Amino acid sequence: MGSGLKATLALADGRVFAGSSFGAEGRTAGEVVFNTSMTGYQEILTDPSYDGQIVTMTCPEIGNVGVNIEDSESFKPWVKGFVVREYWDRPSNWRSTEKLGDYMRRHAIVGIEGLDTRALVRHIRDHGAQQAVLASGDVDTGALVAEAQARPSLEGQDLAGGVSATAPYRWTSGPWRLAGGFESVSDEGPLVVAFDFGIKANILRSLRELGCQVAVVPATTTAAEVLELGPDGLFLSNGPGDPEAVSGAIENVGRLASELPTFGICLGHQILSLALGARTFKLKFGHHGGNHPVIDVDSGVVEITAQNHGFAVDAGSLPGDLRVTRLNLNDRTVEGVEHTDRPVFSVQYHPEASPGPHDAHPLFKRFVSSMDGARRGARALELPVRDIEEL
Repeated sequence: MGSGLKATLALADGRVFAGSSFGAEGRTAGEVVFNTSMTGYQEILTDPSYDGQIVTMTCPEIGNVGVNIEDSESFKPWVKGFVVREYWDRPSNWRSTEKLGDYMRRHAIVGIEGLDTRALVRHIRDHGAQQAVLASGDVDTGALVAEAQARPSLEGQDLAGGVSATAPYRWTSGPWRLAGGFESVSDEGPLVVAFDFGIKANILRSLRELGCQVAVVPATTTAAEVLELGPDGLFLSNGPGDPEAVSGAIENVGRLASELPTFGICLGHQILSLALGARTFKLKFGHHGGNHPVIDVDSGVVEITAQNHGFAVDAGSLPGDLRVTRLNLNDRTVEGVEHTDRPVFSVQYHPEASPGPHDAHPLFKRFVSSMDGARRGARALELPVRDIEEL
């Protein structure tokens, strides 16, 4: 139930899809990908890892639960465009405070509904994620295709700097509970410095749930500046773009991981692997959704995981002191690594979920346990405090 205005999605390989406009009117461009999650469209929209991408939802009905401030993973939506089979303009949820279409208009996010998303997803699977242009109104489809073809690939693009915090801050909010909203958590655990390459709020809440003090620093922060904060451990966040292009962070992480217990997620996993001597490559259409099976190669246990990435670590490039710990059961790509001699590990998927299953959440406890031997105790952090309302 969009506005009735026509909308067009044109892919770089010449495939064109027609539908109706919803959200903001106008024109946008980015790499078109698909997400297989059945719920959580707001968390997906506000995940900074989607900067530079037009997201297609495989779930056919979107908008039915509206939008609310508490389910945001950052201070705004980052997707370049949103593609759905059917937009529902009459949300039915007691937590809803705004219609999805109104929220997208407020943030200038262009959307299209009413097209055959199954055909689009099959096309992406067969031909790969690619650049596309999404426009509302009467358009020249040939010109849109040419515009898409002229756009650069995400390979070689450092997008982390554009979504990262511009100054360090302290995060204090704990997990959300049905009875009372976001919990207040005491500072009893270790101090974690988290690199913000596009960090999701639920990662920070997961660390706080375990009592950690959390200092978030920009992607460009130097190793020396991190060490000045006196951390017990280092966290490397998710984020958008090509990990090899975030060259300064790779160098800094390499130094810090030799001194601190380290845990990386998604882009952080890739940056850590690069810092320790591995290589990465771009996947054909990426992994985006909340139902990806991953196997622990040591125990044989299978976890269903939330994922959002277009690049992966090359298993054949790992140095001798870095081992694969988890594999994707769909395509056998690397989903986890660990250092053989130090408390340094990472996973390609999202143990914080939001949206998605919680199978992998114990990884946060593993990280906190890895810091036990070197904890320096609670200390005052002279940093401004931020939470989701302030984001």
